[in-house]
Amino acid sequence: MRWSAGRYGTTGEARRPRGGHPVPGVEAAWTAGWPAGRVRSVGQGPVSLGVIGDCGADDDQLAARLPAVRAGRWRELTRWPGSYLVIARSGARLAVLGDLAGQHPVYWRTHGSGLWWATSALALAALDGAPVDPTALAAHLALAQPDVLGRRSLMRCVSRVPGGHVLLVDPSGARTVGYEPAEYEGVDLPVAAATVRAALGEAVATRLDGRLVSADLAGLDSTTLACLAARRGPVTAVTFADERLCDDDLPYAARTAAADPRLTHHAVAGTVNTVYYDGLDDLSRLPVTDAPNAYAVTASIKRAVLDTVAAHHPAPGLHLTGSGGDAVLSAPSSYLADLLREGQHRRAWSHALGHARLRRTSAFSVLKRARPASRTTLGGAWRQTAAELRGPVREWMPQASRPVAWTPLLATADWMSPDVRHQLAAALDTAAGRLDDAPARLAVWSDRQDLARLGADTTGWRQLAGEEYGVDLVAPYLDNEVIRACLAVPAGQRGAPGRYKPLLATAFGGAGVLPDFVLARTTKGGFNALAYAGLRNNAPVLLDLLGPSSRLAAAGLADGPPTARMLARAAAGQPTAQGALHLAVAAEVWLRQSGTTARTWWEVNSRVAAG
Repeated sequence: MRWSAGRYGTTGEARRPRGGHPVPGVEAAWTAGWPAGRVRSVGQGPVSLGVIGDCGADDDQLAARLPAVRAGRWRELTRWPGSYLVIARSGARLAVLGDLAGQHPVYWRTHGSGLWWATSALALAALDGAPVDPTALAAHLALAQPDVLGRRSLMRCVSRVPGGHVLLVDPSGARTVGYEPAEYEGVDLPVAAATVRAALGEAVATRLDGRLVSADLAGLDSTTLACLAARRGPVTAVTFADERLCDDDLPYAARTAAADPRLTHHAVAGTVNTVYYDGLDDLSRLPVTDAPNAYAVTASIKRAVLDTVAAHHPAPGLHLTGSGGDAVLSAPSSYLADLLREGQHRRAWSHALGHARLRRTSAFSVLKRARPASRTTLGGAWRQTAAELRGPVREWMPQASRPVAWTPLLATADWMSPDVRHQLAAALDTAAGRLDDAPARLAVWSDRQDLARLGADTTGWRQLAGEEYGVDLVAPYLDNEVIRACLAVPAGQRGAPGRYKPLLATAFGGAGVLPDFVLARTTKGGFNALAYAGLRNNAPVLLDLLGPSSRLAAAGLADGPPTARMLARAAAGQPTAQGALHLAVAAEVWLRQSGTTARTWWEVNSRVAAG
């Protein structure tokens, strides 16, 4: 695992990350596992600035931002292409900034007489063996929105920095301050298109450093990245083409590769083992991630893709993935609740008609689902959810059949013990009371939470690629500037029915990057068939994971009988709570790994200790 950490206020402390290297020019900060070329810093007197990760700024550009460090203009330190952590110091003031998508999360805690920060909550918990916070894990399972409990992390005694905030530490203590606006000033789609094209182009170019390049070549999002990279050199393009998927990714990929000679295309055939939940009988084959990770469930599919890349590359390189594209380029129909709240009834009706045609239902049904969320705020929605948690367990129905919600209560909530449900309800009430600077639009909140969840999950996939294959996984859609450019376009324009991903199509139409037939595509593949196949094929392993020996069950987070009934439905091919099972299995894997893996996070620097 690549991680970073730092200390504030204890000059005699001899501890540091195990195998860590000091960040040059930045006091009491270290990296572990990061290549030296992606750890850079500049300084002038008492002011220093360090970046860790893929940062598109050169040293002169970094130095030009030292005045921003002095003045506390933190957002300016997050505007370069790429995805990176920022450490800035001006005299006695320390600032640590992650990214908007949570690929570089920031946590902190006090220990001894000082304060420690890190990009790993597990590492900070290991300072004194702090355990998992069961209420925070309940929120992760039942709500799946990282910022709901604010600064509360999955580990007790460890605080997290919410998205769009900076950790500030000075002699008076630590605090988090927002640097990103709660909502972006709206930019019409045609106007934003050029900015999106430029941001995405810079995001890809920043990573192309002479190493071998591979890329997913499947849907519109990944195809765009592959073609952008191919403008600068050869790309090994791979398409996962399991015949059970019944999609048209492979024909489109083959046509794209035929149209661009710089793309060398390889299809990845599925096997009996390339399904969800494969290999969970041996958790030692999975990387130990800092939080429950969705890619623990799909690792066999990711390995099949990376095996193909490795077979055609003589040395490890970088691999481009379209992860996050859906979240920034389109929008779910829940934005209809915002249109209703703002009194845009005619527009809401027009859009509802389009969404209804796609779902083969009525516009009245679509608007009926959206209306309850239009009548409340984020804080009010959390109080309603808290009340629901204190009530009886619900009968299961597909999430798409329930009303649109600011923070949907997932099926996992109905598998929890009454005590855990009440503790989570109390935490939600507390969070609602402390809420400030909340977005007024449901779509804005949902977009940010989707990105934070995707960023954390992509970090787990990146670990697998790096630890097993030596490949750097790159997700340009999760870069700060790409996120800003895309989300400035209102959700009602990004997700309007009638045209598939209009923002990307407008941004690259006529630009000579993508073939016209790609931009005209209106279909998207899905993995439901492989999810159900995995649930059937691996039912015994899943029953064991979530059965009597389950860590989740022991904590009251997933009672055995309800999960067994849901697994039985899935094995029989009946509709099931796939997302809830996915979350529960990933959390169980994480609890077992983090509880049994002997990992030494810290070491004592003998030279400091001797001094």
